[in-house]
Amino acid sequence: MATRTGDTSAGGATGAERASARAGSATARAGAPQAGLIVGTAPAEGAARPKSLTIGAVCKALAQEFPDISISKIRYLEDQKLLAPRRTPGGYRLYTQGDVARLRTILRMQRDEFLPLRVIRQELAAGRGPNATPEPGRVVRDGARVWRPSVSVRAATGALYSLDDVLEETKADAGLVHELEEYGVVKGELRSGVRYFDETEQEIIAAVAELARYGVGGRNLRVFRSSADREANLLQQILAPALRSRNPERRKEAIEALENLAAVATHLKYLLLVRDLRKIVR
Repeated sequence: MATRTGDTSAGGATGAERASARAGSATARAGAPQAGLIVGTAPAEGAARPKSLTIGAVCKALAQEFPDISISKIRYLEDQKLLAPRRTPGGYRLYTQGDVARLRTILRMQRDEFLPLRVIRQELAAGRGPNATPEPGRVVRDGARVWRPSVSVRAATGALYSLDDVLEETKADAGLVHELEEYGVVKGELRSGVRYFDETEQEIIAAVAELARYGVGGRNLRVFRSSADREANLLQQILAPALRSRNPERRKEAIEALENLAAVATHLKYLLLVRDLRKIVR
């Protein structure tokens, strides 16, 4: 039997035993990290301790650059397979510095380039990093510019979301969605009495929900819808013969040209908007 050492208290426990009990209590509480707590695994000798952040701490770290960041938004991006934080045995999410950098990249592409999630997914798969700066247009030999498409007209993932799912993910009001349907901003698809929306329409609803916070309603969005319809019709007229071609290669080139023109049009609208907004704040 091991000999006990250390001073014994009136209750019979030694100092070593009390220290062991305190350590055991701390270990029992370790499964549930406190809000904002930075945790990490034990590093190898001489190595820097790898730190991980709870989801609440990630929100706080990014709030200054992205004021609308929220826990639900981070969880949504995880549901869309854009983030994959590790989890504790208790199910708590822990984000590495790499996870935070990836999240920052995603949020910047959404905010600065208005990219849909499927395009963001492609960008990340192609190695897009947090320090990459998008170029509006790259000059090629013939003097034309090749624009990185910010809009993909190819088939989406095919995923459909019920109205309940959309309301939960976007935090939009059901009345707002019905108003958007009334004004033709979104249409949805009715299946067995349940209306479903694709990924693009879900993102439209999320964007409109943000505008609604400032009093913008469905009727105010008719100007956006009308503008989009006119631009789509113009691009269709330009490329209609090639888009109708039965030659797969020619049709593929036409689709790429359509995405290129859409990127040019999107950037042009952005520049015109910035110019007019600067006049307002003078």
